[in-house]
Amino acid sequence: MTGPFAWFKWEALFAEWTVFGEGALMTLAASMLALALSLALGVMFGVMSTSHWKIAKAISRIYVEFIQNTPLVIQIFFYYHGLPHLGLSLPVFSIGVLGVGVYHGAYISEVVRAGIQSIPKGQREAAYSQGLNYVETMKYIILPQAKRIVLPPLANQAVSLVKNTSVLAMIAGGDLMYRADSWSSQNLYYGPAYVTTGILYLMLCLPLASLARNLEKKAEVHA
Repeated sequence: MTGPFAWFKWEALFAEWTVFGEGALMTLAASMLALALSLALGVMFGVMSTSHWKIAKAISRIYVEFIQNTPLVIQIFFYYHGLPHLGLSLPVFSIGVLGVGVYHGAYISEVVRAGIQSIPKGQREAAYSQGLNYVETMKYIILPQAKRIVLPPLANQAVSLVKNTSVLAMIAGGDLMYRADSWSSQNLYYGPAYVTTGILYLMLCLPLASLARNLEKKAEVHA
């Protein structure tokens, strides 16, 4: 049997399955680190976008608009080719984590902003009347309530983030997509390589997608 999915091609893939396993682990590591970075940036800029400080709101708006309206690939290439000219050379893995984390941080910032704004203003005013400052109000009153609202879209963002780590393949980042491209380009066994890659991405993303659906159902119940 010949063709893109011939059995001998699958046998070659099974014999070298560690190539894909190592790529999946690299993708998982990049996803976890990028998610941590994006959450930190998202919460920070989300809070800034709802503050009364015009400079903070302006900085947050510039960050969100610039990141959301430029392609992730362009941003990755900027970090890869531009940072060395600024005297900062990073490993390709770190560049991938930075690029994906900063990119999704902008989207998470909007999720956090929407969650904060969904809390009635009276609660913030009541907190101020009790002597709490802006940071304390956010920490103890607003964010704990907004958490229930923002968790479902945050889980969806995590799914998108995992898939977007595939851009590391464009800078030889050693991720799952890069390993699949490299392996299949050597022997032209593209069919098994990309089917396996798709299944591995599905295994990484499906639990997060299920979590997002469950969180949405819980949010509807408590609405």
